Amino acid sequence: MAKTNYQELVFDITRLIPPGRVCSYGAIADYLALGSARMVGWALRNSFIHDGIPAHRVVNSKGELSGRAHFNPPSLMQQLLEAEGVKVENDRVVNFKEVFWHPEELGW
Repeated sequence: MAKTNYQELVFDITRLIPPGRVCSYGAIADYLALGSARMVGWALRNSFIHDGIPAHRVVNSKGELSGRAHFNPPSLMQQLLEAEGVKVENDRVVNFKEVFWHPEELGW
């Protein structure tokens, strides 16, 4: 990850989240040791103009689909997660702790 652009660093980590798993904005921010969860969310807002960035796999620290408003339609975030086997009820990942992935799992 030799990039200097914060947005690109966020995109790089987001691309590594395995299908069927979710990560939080805060976990990405902590791993990068740059910025905050809000900054990660801001970066991912711009991910829709790029290919291959699974922004639907990033949720808030409670497992809520807080970024759903940026999907068109908003239900698309849930649909994409469910297509990967992630259970969602009331805009929240049901088994959040079991499907949570932290960038530290990369071992870098």
